Amino acid sequence: MTQQASAAHPAPGRRPELVPDPHVEAARIEAVRRYDILDTPPDGAFDRVAAMAARLFDVPVATVTIVDTDRIWFKAAHGLEGVKEIGRDPGLCGSAILRDDALVIPDTLRDPLAADNPLVAGEMGVRFYAAAPIITPDGHRLGTVNVLDTKPRSITEDDTATLADLAAIVLDEMELRLSALRALRNEQERREVERAARERAEKDKSAIAAFASTLQRTLLPPALPVVPGLELACHYRTASVHDVGGDFYDVFPVDGSRWAFFLGDVCGKGPEAATVTALARHTLRVAAQIDPDPVTVLSTLNTALLTDVTAGSRFCTALFGLLAPREVGGFTVTVATGGHPPAYHLRPDDSGAVWVKAVRPKGGMLIGAFSQAHFAQTTFLLAPGEGLFLYTDGLIEARTTQDAMLGEDGLTGFLHQRTGPLTATALMEDAVTLLASMPDGAGDDVALLALSVSAPETAPGTGLAATAHTTAAPEHFGQE
Repeated sequence: MTQQASAAHPAPGRRPELVPDPHVEAARIEAVRRYDILDTPPDGAFDRVAAMAARLFDVPVATVTIVDTDRIWFKAAHGLEGVKEIGRDPGLCGSAILRDDALVIPDTLRDPLAADNPLVAGEMGVRFYAAAPIITPDGHRLGTVNVLDTKPRSITEDDTATLADLAAIVLDEMELRLSALRALRNEQERREVERAARERAEKDKSAIAAFASTLQRTLLPPALPVVPGLELACHYRTASVHDVGGDFYDVFPVDGSRWAFFLGDVCGKGPEAATVTALARHTLRVAAQIDPDPVTVLSTLNTALLTDVTAGSRFCTALFGLLAPREVGGFTVTVATGGHPPAYHLRPDDSGAVWVKAVRPKGGMLIGAFSQAHFAQTTFLLAPGEGLFLYTDGLIEARTTQDAMLGEDGLTGFLHQRTGPLTATALMEDAVTLLASMPDGAGDDVALLALSVSAPETAPGTGLAATAHTTAAPEHFGQE
């Protein structure tokens, strides 16, 4: 009797037949499944064990078998061509896995239980059988290493020990195979987890990009207005599709005849900067409706940024301008600055080049940084045929092919050397081309706003529609 089986009551003269304990057998089958070896292709390591057994015992047939629920499957079969499996009949392998030690039958015809086995009673006519069970570390018997002969014979205790060693070698090979399978499965699972993580990350990136684009559109005017006698153009790029930019601009009416415009840059990016951008844009619009004086408007924004808890410690720079049409044509422009780079007043000169003057009011501190901030303004005439160009510092901080920042001098030189029409649309197209010529684009967000007064030959009262790249979605540099 073994731990796995109990002896049935035999008929007189018969070897006791061991009956598997159902619970132990279920655990054994689970162990067989764990090794995932049934119905696998031939393996040289197992074939060599079978061949070695045949040589050591000088027998014509040696096998390595795995015992399934209702069959004996041959993992290796030396001298037994064309046979893959047999039924789980008692007497040989099916009985050997129920024992603690090797099963040796010197003469199968003299063994009442083995005599009925198909390998004995059939064409093969096995007369000698010896098997050692393949036992797992946790005590489950997976199968056997067997030696068979067609004539009776006996073996020594050393031979039986050798057979047990071969069974142990088979188990070692199965453990190595199982370790490799587990490593492979773990690697596959790891790759699957990484693939799923990449897919989630891509989905998250797409969702973030969509959210950023949607939020960005709410922070910018959907389109520039039509202003009689004035042409407008704008352009907006974010440094990354995944971040909301901090730059902003707008053009809007403040009363029956005057128009206001502004362009600014909030410190930082992302949702926090977006909060300040929204606050700045809406504060500027509301303040201009109450008192459109540019210095007053910037002072109101300064107070709002300092007192609104959602702004935190963030600040911004901005230019705010007021346009008043003149009866003789053109506009009187008053521009106030709060720490922002200068705008550029442009007009053709007699040499065919462009006259460029920086609009830089003396003074003008950062907005939202100091409670007693001082803001400065200047007034000038924007005559027919002239233009005004505003930008955020992402443009002048872009690096040229010489790996130097464009800077204010570089931008001034670029505007001075232009040869195209001095219209807002042409200015914007040239500025976008300039950005595209930078090897790495711009490392920061860029907002551009251009205004130009219609030439004298344009019919009075004609308003030219704004050309804006932001009516659908903000452009970005493609950087992450």
